[in-house]
Amino acid sequence: MAIIDEIKHSFKQGGALTRLIYINLGVFVVVRILMALFALTSQSNYFMIDIWLSVPASPETLLFRPWSLITYMFLHVDFLHILFNMLYLYWFGRIFLQYFNPRQLLGVYFMGGLSGALLYIVSYNIFPALYQLAPNSIMMGASASVMAILFAVARYAPNYRVHLIFLGPVKLIHIALVLFLIDLISIPTMSNTGGQLAHIGGALFGAYYTAKIAKGKDITLGFNRIMDKLVSLFSSKSKMKVSYTRTRRSMSDMEYNERKNKKQGDIDRILDKIKKSGYDSLTKQEKEDLFNASNK
Repeated sequence: MAIIDEIKHSFKQGGALTRLIYINLGVFVVVRILMALFALTSQSNYFMIDIWLSVPASPETLLFRPWSLITYMFLHVDFLHILFNMLYLYWFGRIFLQYFNPRQLLGVYFMGGLSGALLYIVSYNIFPALYQLAPNSIMMGASASVMAILFAVARYAPNYRVHLIFLGPVKLIHIALVLFLIDLISIPTMSNTGGQLAHIGGALFGAYYTAKIAKGKDITLGFNRIMDKLVSLFSSKSKMKVSYTRTRRSMSDMEYNERKNKKQGDIDRILDKIKKSGYDSLTKQEKEDLFNASNK
C-alpha cells in the first residue's frame, strides 16, 4: 500500500509531463493484465482490448469507436514500444517545458495525436496500396504526440543542443529531421506504415503550432477549453459554502475602463514587438501576459 500511496502522491504533485507518463504506464499495466486474464479464460477475446482502444483506419468502424481517437495515444501492448515512447516523451517534454507552459504541453500532446490519427485515416482511404488494408488496420501508441512535441520545440529552439552517446552535442532540429526522414523512407516497407504516417502527421502539427506561436497565436487554447469543460463535467463539485464577511468596494465605470484600456495597450505593445522582433524577443512576463489575454 505504501508504494501505491507514493504513486498517488507523485501523480498529484507531479506536473503535466509526469501525469502523461503515469497515464501511459497505467494503461499499459491494466491492459496487459486484462489481456493475460482473457488469454487464460478465452483465447478468442485475447486481442479484443487493444482493438477497441486502438484507432481504426476505417471511417465506418471509427463511427462506432469515437473514443479511440483519444485512447489510442495512450495505448501500448509491447514493452519496448512503451519504453522508448516514454523515454522520448520525458526527454523532449522536459525541453519543451523550458520554453512553453504545461497547458501547452497537454494541448500539443493531444492535438498532435489527433493530427497523426487524421493523416493515418485519410492516407489509408485515399492511397490505392493502403485502401485494401483499411478495414483490418488499427494503430496505437504515443509516437505521434511525441513527434508533435519534438517538432514544436525543435522549430522554436532549433539550435538547442542535446548530448548523445558516441555523437556528442547535436542540434535538436537535426534530431527531429533525422527521425522524420527515417519515418518517410520507411513507408514503402509496409511493416508499420500506419505508425509512420501518424508520426509525420504529429510532426507537421508540431511545426505548424510553433509557426502560429511566432505570430502570437496559440492554437491549443480552444482545445484546452474543451478539455477543461469535459473534466469539469466529471469532477465532483464542492458542496461546502464559503461566506465572506469582508466587503469590497465596487469598481466605478471610469476605473474599469481605465484598467481595461491599460491592459489592451500592453497587449498592443507586445503584438507590435512580435511584428518587429519576433516572438523570441518577448520576456517571460510578456509571454505570460499574452497567453493570459488570449485565454480569456
